[in-house]
Amino acid sequence: MSKSLIVDVAVATCDGPSPYGLIEDAAVAIEGDRIAWVGRRADLPAAHDDASETGFGGRLVTPGLIDCHTHLVFGGDRAREFELRLEGASYEEIARAGGGIMSTVTATRAAAEAELLKDALTRADALIAEGVTTLEVKSGYGLDRDTELTMLRVARRIAQERPVTVRTSFLGAHAVPADYSGRADTYLDEVCLPTLEAASAAGLVDAVDGFCEGIAFSPAQIARVFEAARALNLPVKLHAEQLSNLGGAALAASYKALSADHVEYLDEAGVAAMAAAGTVAVLLPGAFYTLRETQVPPVDLFRQHRVPLALATDCNPGSSPLASLLLALNMGCTLFRLTPEEALRGVTAHAARALGLGDRGTIAPGQRADLAVWSVSHPAELAYRIGFNALHRRVFGGVL
Repeated sequence: MSKSLIVDVAVATCDGPSPYGLIEDAAVAIEGDRIAWVGRRADLPAAHDDASETGFGGRLVTPGLIDCHTHLVFGGDRAREFELRLEGASYEEIARAGGGIMSTVTATRAAAEAELLKDALTRADALIAEGVTTLEVKSGYGLDRDTELTMLRVARRIAQERPVTVRTSFLGAHAVPADYSGRADTYLDEVCLPTLEAASAAGLVDAVDGFCEGIAFSPAQIARVFEAARALNLPVKLHAEQLSNLGGAALAASYKALSADHVEYLDEAGVAAMAAAGTVAVLLPGAFYTLRETQVPPVDLFRQHRVPLALATDCNPGSSPLASLLLALNMGCTLFRLTPEEALRGVTAHAARALGLGDRGTIAPGQRADLAVWSVSHPAELAYRIGFNALHRRVFGGVL
């Protein structure tokens, strides 16, 4: 088993109660793809004296970043809708007029699998270049059996083509396709739920997601999807309370959901339900920014009820064409008033929890050796800078 040692660094472990879990003048010992030890260099056990040593000139080491909510696989773009919103049209008005998600569905269905992969890799490369070592990818732009399965296959291929871990979420309950307009339950019966079963049988699904909103699916309909997920022993997560409060987050919590995402319109009862269930709140400032929303997520309530806060890009062609997790850090602080420490834990420890991954997101013995080395002097710089990538090196599974 290979043994390596990272020295001459400060380490933000994102573990424990101290600010950032910061250790000055630190060392990280790696054996194989796991962290064997972390602490002050002066306290390094003799057992690691024979490890291959790499010094980083006083730079900062953090866990590898985790983007826990993306729609990375899709066809086309929605630049014209960007123009329409600037001219005064709302996201809901565009969606009801046949734009929004459905326009991307049309483009995705028309795209070849190789084209979808090529474009998805370009987006993944942008995230990897900023220190991302794990990312989540959703389906949901097919809304038919073949395209949904194609999207999930492409998502799996990303991890074969690049040094990054990919977790997939089946999002067949993303929108009601035009040919099922007014017949959402029939769509669930004939397309969504059978496709979920097929995707699960093919090993393409790690979790099940849905969009609970007036322009998408009701809580009762989402419950049907979650019951199917439960029967397949798959965890769930939910786009909830983005545009209104339908009680989606509380519904998700009742199924012990990994996360409820967006949650701008969430009330205290929903926050309390999430707290009781251990459900992570995933904040998506890119969508808030792009849609020029004004309803801010209830961050103070999340703090009061000790709900873990994660951050993600929500990279998608319509409401969040954002492929920079570093920018999402800054947006989380500037738009939602997170602290820089909350933001960093939100793309490491809490993002890992939002994906049900207990083996990453912190720097501690036994954790996967996914790390990012930054040319900064303090962790707050990662959220403070705008349009600046301070990544020096990335470690994936113990490999520089």
